[in-house]
Amino acid sequence: MDSRKDEPQTEFIYCCGAATELLTFGSGRLLPEHKVLFLIIPGNPGVVGFYKTFMQTLHRSSGRPVWAVSHAGHCAPPDSMDMVDDAAAAERDDVFGLNGQIEHKLAFLRKRVPRETGLVLVGHSIGCYIILEMMKRDPELKVLKAVMLFPTIERMAQTPQGKVMTPVLCQMRYLAYLPVFLLSLLPGRLRAFLIQLAFSGVPSLDRCVVPPCVELLSGDCGANSMYLGGQEMKKVVERDNLTIKKNLDKLIFYYGATDHWCPVSFFHDIKQDFPHGDFRLCERGFRHAFVLDAGQEVASMVVEWLRGSLRT
Repeated sequence: MDSRKDEPQTEFIYCCGAATELLTFGSGRLLPEHKVLFLIIPGNPGVVGFYKTFMQTLHRSSGRPVWAVSHAGHCAPPDSMDMVDDAAAAERDDVFGLNGQIEHKLAFLRKRVPRETGLVLVGHSIGCYIILEMMKRDPELKVLKAVMLFPTIERMAQTPQGKVMTPVLCQMRYLAYLPVFLLSLLPGRLRAFLIQLAFSGVPSLDRCVVPPCVELLSGDCGANSMYLGGQEMKKVVERDNLTIKKNLDKLIFYYGATDHWCPVSFFHDIKQDFPHGDFRLCERGFRHAFVLDAGQEVASMVVEWLRGSLRT
């Protein structure tokens, strides 16, 4: 096997008029022999670099191409690109908002993925909500499986973390922009040091997450992330039971045992409503932000779940 295929490739594109980062393992272009694509829909912040270790393990274990597409405006584009190529259109379509991010992912699929390609969608946090909306809006997507990791698909503002963050993201968002802006003025090395200091309580921190954190504190990335977060608090309310029912055989849900964005009671509620669904409760102590220290372990677990399901 060509060893270069095991190395990550990064590409920056405009999608729905917004700067978008595509991170790929295996192949950045789908060929006829690529029958199945793993596509990662990130949480918030939607910086694909957070998922590098997770993706590498998925690729090595499955042998399939693995892609992650950033949320619109959650990447620091190269100097040759602006954050948007049409500011008026981006504002009109609210591309950085929750609905805009859903349409952004569907547009990306139309642009880069042949319709006959089988999809394994892997969502994290708000990425799970986005996946359900994608399946609802485009039922013809060839989704083989959709893996929902730590899914924030209902009642976000009522969760323990939501109660803390809703006032910050909805009423005081512009005040929160100030520290992000001030941090963006610091040299990259100093920002990296501060980030490692902030994560000193994570003993097994994956060093791959430090550069994405530095990126998040650059330019407009942090502001766009907070804007999306504010919309999540307001719009992610009712669980979409109809879409879940229609696609139950394709869905795997994995809930955290100590997830302040998604209490265990949510796991018991959905399991009771859909007794024949595949709902799993974490027994290994993984945190909601699993990419910080358990990307490899979670990826290995996902591949094991899917073993035997992907014969294409």
